Amino acid sequence: MPIISILLALFLAFSPPAAAEGLPDLGDASQTLLSPQMERRIGESIMRDMRLRDPAFVDDAEATAYLNALGSRLVANSQDVRQDFEFFLIKDPTLNAFAMPGGFIGVHTGLIVTAQSESELAAVLAHEIAHVTQRHMARMVSKEGQLSATMLAAMALAILSRNSQLGSAAAAIGQASVITAQIGFTREFEREADRLGFLTLEKSGFDVRAMPAFFVRLQRAGRLYENNAPAYLRTHPVNTERIADAENRIQGLAYKQTPDSLDFQLVRAKLRVDQGTPREALAQLESDLRDKKFSNEIAARYGYAAALLRAKEPGRAEEELAPLMQTTDHPMFEVLAARIKQAKGDERGAAAGIKLALVRYPNNRALNYAYIEALQRLGQNVEAASQLEEQLKNYPLDARLYALQAKGYAALGKRLLQHQAQAEVYVLQGSLADAIEQLQLAQKSGDGDFYQLSSVDARLRKLRLQLVQEAKEAKETKGGI
Repeated sequence: MPIISILLALFLAFSPPAAAEGLPDLGDASQTLLSPQMERRIGESIMRDMRLRDPAFVDDAEATAYLNALGSRLVANSQDVRQDFEFFLIKDPTLNAFAMPGGFIGVHTGLIVTAQSESELAAVLAHEIAHVTQRHMARMVSKEGQLSATMLAAMALAILSRNSQLGSAAAAIGQASVITAQIGFTREFEREADRLGFLTLEKSGFDVRAMPAFFVRLQRAGRLYENNAPAYLRTHPVNTERIADAENRIQGLAYKQTPDSLDFQLVRAKLRVDQGTPREALAQLESDLRDKKFSNEIAARYGYAAALLRAKEPGRAEEELAPLMQTTDHPMFEVLAARIKQAKGDERGAAAGIKLALVRYPNNRALNYAYIEALQRLGQNVEAASQLEEQLKNYPLDARLYALQAKGYAALGKRLLQHQAQAEVYVLQGSLADAIEQLQLAQKSGDGDFYQLSSVDARLRKLRLQLVQEAKEAKETKGGI
């Protein structure tokens, strides 16, 4: 996928200076142009672009919540953590994961689907976390010494100005450095990421044998496919030495069987359902159930129910899900049950079911999204607005909530509040000019009270100042090129 190559190239250009004791000095160019704050801003800017423009970005609350819960567990047991981490999904069948500036780590859906255990997935994430915490990309750039301050400034401008042509040129420069640097330094950094990832995996309570097992499978896949090896194998070359190092680390360790969590099994099943056409996915899951080719029957039957719904057979999907809900309590079952009811035209039943589930899982993001959307579908926009206000107190940077809020206010005829909410969507997407335009529309709406208008005026002043400041920074950066 082209955007992944671009992101990897940008990571090389923008990786922050190494502040950790024992890491090499990055040199004047990196230290002058890159700070942890700038690194985070760059990562956030790339993420905004991906959410807004990349059709492969997966906006799935359940899968994303699981991935971040797993990632947070690993980060909590990692060394040298100096920034927040965010994990996200890319819809791509290839086996790959990658790190970006500011602690953002992307995972291909294909990696989760093909992982033979949760420990294997955790091993990959632990490895990527180590690349970030040890500043490998920044150290690579420093060691290669080919990226000048001018190149770094050009790349910074490319992202901050959101200029597509300049962005393409910047990516080309960065990609050249990626290729050059990988030749000389990949083995060293991969070995370090393996070592620290192994420690993180062990400390987090996962099966450390998953790391060498995963390497062996990758190596076999590389031999099988030759020039069409898995993407992860191309960006993280596996050789006999790395496998031997991983196997040596487990010598003498007591065997510890680590069962997969039900969350992992359900998320993997859900992502499998989205592969291929609806009928192809359904046929594969039917075959797996018939031949008992599954590691967890509950997850397999959940996946089958989801596949039936995707194939537009909600009646059969409901019959398949009902026994699971009688024996196992899980929020993903409740969300699927609501979707099935909606597919059958039972909007009220869907809303009622989610409302009951929220008593047990009040903080579940997917259930809250589903409940708000169900209320809006029923025309109960006042109650939906109340739910949105509560959710925004907990998640004030959630663009999806603001978009739902704007939709609800539009249905209620509250134009000022509609434009105010839509402005926040644009702010979170990095489109300040569009946000300012929405607030100007809010000022002219004619239906706001004194306090609401004062709030709009204050926000408008702040965004105008921010827009001027960003334009100034872009001009100064351009002037340095």
